[in-house]
Amino acid sequence: MLLKTLIVILFVAVLFSLSSGLVFLFKDQDSDRKRVLYALGTRVCLAATLLGLVFYGLSTGDLGLDAPWHAR
Repeated sequence: MLLKTLIVILFVAVLFSLSSGLVFLFKDQDSDRKRVLYALGTRVCLAATLLGLVFYGLSTGDLGLDAPWHAR
């Protein structure tokens, strides 16, 4: 249950980083600020961590494929 909670928290953080990057992109058009690049770097690190957690959960069996179309 802890793994699923961490995955949801990381997914929300990726969405928040994506939206903040969009806001920074529109606000900082004429200035030399690098907030968009920092938001992109944060999003890439969060997404890599999210993928790592998903692969870890699948390899250990904490996450399973229970879709009806998935053959067992």
